[in-house]
Amino acid sequence: MVQGLTEFLPVSSSGHLLLGQYFLGMDQDRFGLTFDASIHTGTVLAVVSFFWRDLLGMAAAFAGSLRAPSLADRDQRMAYLILVACIPAGVVGLLFQNFFEEEVRSPWLVAFNLVLVGALFIVGEDVGRQTRTADKLGFKEAIGIGLAQTAALFPGVSRSGATITIGLFLGLRRDEAARFSFLMSVPITAAAALLSLVEAFGAGIDAREVLLFLVGSITSGAVGYLAIRFLLDYLTGHSLLVFAYYRFALAAVVVVLLLFGIGGF
Repeated sequence: MVQGLTEFLPVSSSGHLLLGQYFLGMDQDRFGLTFDASIHTGTVLAVVSFFWRDLLGMAAAFAGSLRAPSLADRDQRMAYLILVACIPAGVVGLLFQNFFEEEVRSPWLVAFNLVLVGALFIVGEDVGRQTRTADKLGFKEAIGIGLAQTAALFPGVSRSGATITIGLFLGLRRDEAARFSFLMSVPITAAAALLSLVEAFGAGIDAREVLLFLVGSITSGAVGYLAIRFLLDYLTGHSLLVFAYYRFALAAVVVVLLLFGIGGF
């Protein structure tokens, strides 16, 4: 449930999972590789099930572009924009996977990033024109959104939060920024899910782990689907400010708990 909600709401899934482990004793290693694979799989299923028409249209357009490329075609352009936007996170994730998994697991860093990105929400809402649609982005702008997705490898940043905020700075409407953010998550999240599945099943799996996989993937997928639908509807007529305030409040709670010496790995 935590993964499904916080993967798509702009509050940071990695930050919430890390804080849960640190303060509540939710030891991820106890669940093993299979459960890690399941929540990634559920995340992919949520996005694909919600945007399957868009994804099929872009896949067909991309295949057609191999014979007759035309960036004037909306689906072709969107397909290439999303692929280009995925390059930075894909490269950085492959090269520095161990660094992000092992060296930046600090609740202090999570608290700092919660506040930093929350402040950027406020600035983005203030300065963004919010008049453009995602298919009007340029490829340099898509790279910029991709770099924002890379920043989300730091816990507490939030992939959707970072990419939606950059979208606002580039003049996108809130709902368009969120839709582009969710669509561009598919290649990266699918690759992460596939790697997790290969690693988990390569290590062997028993009946208990099969049950963990099914429960984890179904729960994260169902909750994630609802989170996507909620956020797209919400951003049609509301700002990101409520999420900024939530981030500030959570960061304050984390700092207080840390100062009192509560929690620990």
